Amino acid sequence: MVLSLLNLLPESTIHTLPSGEVWGAGDLQGAISSRHEALTNLGVGPGSKVIITYGGTPSFFADLFAIWIQGGCAICLNPALTPSEISNIVAFTKPDILISKPDYSLPALPKTLHRLSPPEQPSNIGTLQAVSKMNTSKEDPALILFTSGTTGQPKGVTLSFAALEARLALNQNYIPRDNLKRSLCVLPTHFGHGLIGNCLTPLAAGGDLYLMTEDVIKNAARLGDVISEHEITFMSSTPAYWQIALRSSPPKGSSLKQINIGSAPVSASLLRDVANWAGIEDVRVMYGITETANWTAGMSIMDAPAEDGLVGPMLGGNAAVLNSDGLMTESGDGEIIVQTPSLMSGYFNRPDLTEQIIKDGWFHTGDFGRVNKNGTIKITGRLKEEINRGGIKVSPAEIDMLLQRHDDITEACAFAVPDTIAGELVGVAIILEHDAKADVEALKKWCRSQIHHECVPEYWYIVSIIPKTERGKINRQQVKNMCLEKLHNG
Repeated sequence: MVLSLLNLLPESTIHTLPSGEVWGAGDLQGAISSRHEALTNLGVGPGSKVIITYGGTPSFFADLFAIWIQGGCAICLNPALTPSEISNIVAFTKPDILISKPDYSLPALPKTLHRLSPPEQPSNIGTLQAVSKMNTSKEDPALILFTSGTTGQPKGVTLSFAALEARLALNQNYIPRDNLKRSLCVLPTHFGHGLIGNCLTPLAAGGDLYLMTEDVIKNAARLGDVISEHEITFMSSTPAYWQIALRSSPPKGSSLKQINIGSAPVSASLLRDVANWAGIEDVRVMYGITETANWTAGMSIMDAPAEDGLVGPMLGGNAAVLNSDGLMTESGDGEIIVQTPSLMSGYFNRPDLTEQIIKDGWFHTGDFGRVNKNGTIKITGRLKEEINRGGIKVSPAEIDMLLQRHDDITEACAFAVPDTIAGELVGVAIILEHDAKADVEALKKWCRSQIHHECVPEYWYIVSIIPKTERGKINRQQVKNMCLEKLHNG
């Protein structure tokens, strides 16, 4: 998969917006070749793990492809992680190398861990020199993306070379090659939707890539102008992004051919609004999970009327349901389970979690819905407790544990608060120590020093009791209902 992908790079140029930085094919190949030599000298090969703490630039892709040439595994992290979160990930994954910008704030790292800075754009256009072939199996890990657990026990999705190859091939079968001629990525590259769907898919198809992954809110306000100026043909983003982008002026011209929307529930009205704003018919709702290497099902509103929760058929593989009796059926209502060639190998060093979610080759999505006899999937609810903040998954249990470390907090319970822009935000109920004062701003500031901003609760409720189940566990739904009733009643 890696070398076949690299063979397409001479046709690709990567643009960074709004800085105007442009790397052509020669720049990419020169940087990859130089990085390959450096990684070889450091002993990187199959089984090696390399953390990348930055993204959204051409040099990020030079690093990524160089790691893969070596047969190594890239661990792509959120650049907003705090030093304590970085320390936790390093201790958990035991990487061989960490790549970060020189000014990136890092904790004290193990002396055995090599640190590199991102590669610079070559002053002379280079070519990718012949590289020695590594003895890499397609089942070897290629990519680890963390979906939660940066403060507690990490939860990292491990994708093999075979899984990535399968997903990219399926994506190209589903998206016409001409649509990927000039793709815009507005999502983070440590995020499966952004990296695999928005970046690797067009690069594998030989298309040019435009990166606009910083100041997302600000840049969304000028999306129409960006599409027009660069004649963008394809983009994909989240419902939360589109709630903001629709306020911008629509694009001029007719370059745009396809828009995908996914990573969170998409309403029928939003699909229609985006189609009207963009002036195109091919707007597609996509059902994607990091554990299945991004998109696994989807459909265009050209093929069926937009409908809340409707996500269409599988894009390769099979879907079924686990009904209320615990029986698997090809159609009906229940938990959606899927089989796909792009399924993760498992959660890194977490066989306990992997066994809970992959059973007999079927991935249990945690989404409740319906599969029709023709294989069309409709999502109607969520079985898991994870909070989906604009496509970024937040574990409420980990927020609980973090807050309970604070000296002023006796107990905490986090939950999802519905939001028209982000889909869901983080709310939390806390019980304070008897002599502690309720200073929410101070608590938020403390949280920001411990976790990245997507995980910091927006809504805080000071309570005297946190309801429990009869088994003594936090009754998260009851806590949520209690707090949201307070919110609605003012």
